[in-house]
Amino acid sequence: MAEKQNQPLNGAYYGPSVPPPRQAYHRPGRGRGCGCLGCLLRLIVSLVVIIGLAVLIFWLIFRPTNLKFYATEASLTQFNFTSNNNLQYNLAVTITARNPNKKIGVYYDYIEVRASYDGQRFGTKSLTPFYQGHKSTNVLNTEFSGQQLVLLAAEELSEFNSEKTAGVYNIDVKLYLQLRLKVGKLKTWKLKPKVDCELKVPLSSNGNLATGFESTKCDIDF
Repeated sequence: MAEKQNQPLNGAYYGPSVPPPRQAYHRPGRGRGCGCLGCLLRLIVSLVVIIGLAVLIFWLIFRPTNLKFYATEASLTQFNFTSNNNLQYNLAVTITARNPNKKIGVYYDYIEVRASYDGQRFGTKSLTPFYQGHKSTNVLNTEFSGQQLVLLAAEELSEFNSEKTAGVYNIDVKLYLQLRLKVGKLKTWKLKPKVDCELKVPLSSNGNLATGFESTKCDIDF
C-alpha cells in the first residue's frame, strides 16, 4: 500500500525552514567618506582650472610682449687675440628699454648683461634694478673691459680675421632679466625673459670713436 504524501493542513507549510533574504552589508560611513573625497578632488581640479584661466586671461590682456629694446650705441676700442688665445676687449654698449603701455609698470628686479663672440661669452655685468613707469624709456649703459680665454676653431678663426680686415665685428649682447608687472596695485609673479641684441660693431682706430654703428632692435623672448 502506497504511503500517503504529506499534505498541507489548512494551507500551512511544514517543510524545512526557509532562510530570510540576505541583506547587503555596508560599513558605517564608508560610502559617505568616498563621496566627500570625490567632491574634494573635483573642487581642487575646478580651482586649478579657474586659476589657470584667470592667469591666461591676465596674460592675454596685459602681456608685456610689446616691451621694446634697442642697442642705440656701441663702441669697440680693443678686440684682438693674443698668442695664447686670450681675447682682449674694450666694449661699451647703450641699450634703451621702452615701455609703451598706458596701464602697466615694470619692476626690473634683476638685470644681467652678457657679451659673447661666436657663441663664447667673454664678459658679464650686473646692472642696478629699477622701476619703469607707464609710457617711459630708460637707458642702460654697460662696459666690458679685460681679457678672456676664447678658443676658436680654424673656421671660426678665419671668420675673425675676415671681420678684422673689414673692421666690423659680430658681437652678441644678451640681457637676462627678472621682472614683474604692475597693474594698479596688483603685481604679477616674476617673469624671466631674455633680450638678444645681435650687433655689428666697428672698431675705432687711433683713439677715435668709430662711425657707422647702426641702432639695432633687440629680440625679446619670454
